[in-house]
Amino acid sequence: MKAVVLKAYGDVDNLVVSEMPEPKVGPGDVKVRVTAASINPVDWKIRRGDMREYMPLTLPAILGRDVSGEVIEVGQGVEGFKRGDRVMGLVSAGYAQTVVAPSDVWAKVPDSLELKDAAALPLVTLTGVQLIEEQMKPVQGDTVLITGALGAVGRAALFAAKARGVKVWAGVRARQVDEARKLGADGVVALDDPKDVAKLPTLDAVADTVGGEAVAAVLDKVKRGGLVGSVVGEPKGARDKGLQVVTFFSHPDGRRLAQLGESVAKGELRIPIGKTFPMDAAKDAQKHAEKGGAGKVLLVN
Repeated sequence: MKAVVLKAYGDVDNLVVSEMPEPKVGPGDVKVRVTAASINPVDWKIRRGDMREYMPLTLPAILGRDVSGEVIEVGQGVEGFKRGDRVMGLVSAGYAQTVVAPSDVWAKVPDSLELKDAAALPLVTLTGVQLIEEQMKPVQGDTVLITGALGAVGRAALFAAKARGVKVWAGVRARQVDEARKLGADGVVALDDPKDVAKLPTLDAVADTVGGEAVAAVLDKVKRGGLVGSVVGEPKGARDKGLQVVTFFSHPDGRRLAQLGESVAKGELRIPIGKTFPMDAAKDAQKHAEKGGAGKVLLVN
């Protein structure tokens, strides 16, 4: 099969389109013909070598955590999926024509969602939702600020927090405030405006999806003993301020992903898509995604 392969750590020129062995289906596996993959920050962090301590690779390697596509084969013992099903999943080696992964990572894509667009969902929605539901576990009436609330992970975290009856503040840049008011949060704050940050109420917790100056700006607003949950590593100085800190990497969960897909199909959760590239143009796509901006970047077969 054709795949986008990382031949060495470094810049995008180390991504090459190459023929790779077709993945084989074992018991409990589902094989999918990939319609689209999506690009996440972890992809270029792995490519650059930033993550080699946590996620060592045997090179050459195929990157990519998100895919959507059509089931072409199921392994022994698989129930719930059949050939022809439209699915999405949080996988490994997604920048390829076919992917094999255990059946419990896959979720059926709702009929009303375009199949390629579903590739934008697995990693970001599961990361945001697991941060709230599994790591932070705020209760009704808690006040929680979400940094990077307009990003895909931030949107998912906000969605999960609102569902728990939490008072949610959307933390964004000053130029994003008007757009962030559409998210349905209880309040919006410009994290790069100290006067705006000063107006925040005392927070029970911060769900941090961006790190750096954004989370540093609000640590003094968290009550002593309050919680900072992060998907980008421990915020500097948080423990020194008497705060609890949790950090984590998301994990596959086909059951929850199926529910999130339904929420997206109903318009309850929105994950914007910014630009689409052919799979062969992964170099250009990663370069574009690294610049940041609105919306997920897709690779389409």
